[in-house]
Amino acid sequence: MLIYNIKEIVGADMTNAYIRVDTTRGTIIETGTMEALGEFVAGEDDIDAAGGFAIPSFVDSHTHIVYAGSRHGEFLDKINGLSYEEIARRGGGILNSADVLHETSEDSLFRQAMCRADEVMRKGTGAIEIKSGYGLTLPDELKMLRVIARIAEASPMTVRATFLGAHAVGRAYVGRQQEYVDHVVRDMIPAVAAEGLADFVDVFCDEGFFTPAQTAQILEAGVRYGMRPKIHANELAVSGGVEVGVKYDALSVDHLERAEEEQLRILAESRTVATMLPGASFFLGMPYAPAKKALEMGCRVALASDYNPGSSPSGDMRFIWALACIKMKLTPRQAVTAVTETGAAAMGLEDVGAIRPGCKANIILTKPLESLSQIPYQYTTPFISRLLLNGACI
Repeated sequence: MLIYNIKEIVGADMTNAYIRVDTTRGTIIETGTMEALGEFVAGEDDIDAAGGFAIPSFVDSHTHIVYAGSRHGEFLDKINGLSYEEIARRGGGILNSADVLHETSEDSLFRQAMCRADEVMRKGTGAIEIKSGYGLTLPDELKMLRVIARIAEASPMTVRATFLGAHAVGRAYVGRQQEYVDHVVRDMIPAVAAEGLADFVDVFCDEGFFTPAQTAQILEAGVRYGMRPKIHANELAVSGGVEVGVKYDALSVDHLERAEEEQLRILAESRTVATMLPGASFFLGMPYAPAKKALEMGCRVALASDYNPGSSPSGDMRFIWALACIKMKLTPRQAVTAVTETGAAAMGLEDVGAIRPGCKANIILTKPLESLSQIPYQYTTPFISRLLLNGACI
């Protein structure tokens, strides 16, 4: 397949361009300029981009889309002034989701989650990380991870699974947090590994959740069983999560709304990606993570949706791109890199997030636009002309 008359291949510094795709393998063969292509006769399956941009499909490196039901009741609590922590203390939040998920069959959970996966895919996401963490018991965590595996089989998106048993303390262990941590390490991680269900291990290392020492205990166990660390940190307070994440060579440390210059320096001197989640800041009214400062200090910054029922109930990565520009003051090109190429780095992926030979042909073709900036500027105007995943039009 030849895609021609492309105004610009974003991330490749190439204008008036074409892309040649191997549709059998679903990969990009070559890119070049229309001038170098010369005269040609378009084939039946070739695509005239008609002056639109070619953008790598979005890479969403932090989501929680496997959940049951909804928490729209808590939406009213937030409107009425309750904080995230207050809602959790009243029995809402993560434990509420765990209660509903416990009563939901695996098939029903798969159907609900697959609808969300299809939704975000059609908005331009081509690769997605999905976490467990609404089970908080061994059977329910395994149920979630099996659902993620089924999504990976059913969807053309690239899917990676993260075990987040330490999302909160399960109800059976309330008041016995260290015992729950020991249960995660002793029972959950080996069982998850035995079924090969998780690529990564994650911990909510923050005020009111898990301490740096407990986080280290869980990460060490995950690493022993072949799971690369990813961390929730500094959403609610300066938690020590950045330091422990970098110590254990985490692929990413995520949230960072409360990150200070010292944490950014530590991240800049490491291989760990600073993943920021502006959708949660928007929905919860929290500070936005210091993305501009992080880039200036040399951090690799990714942006992800944090799609979940409580703090960011949207997986629209175009909106995340727009928030990064409007609220975090990134340029449109800085932000599009963060929702594509650096997001791929935060998932340990090398064949998505860019348009270059050898990568998967995961490509958003836009409608004709004067400038790339129009996409985050006109942040609700439809902009996708065609979406290709693995070389096939979706």
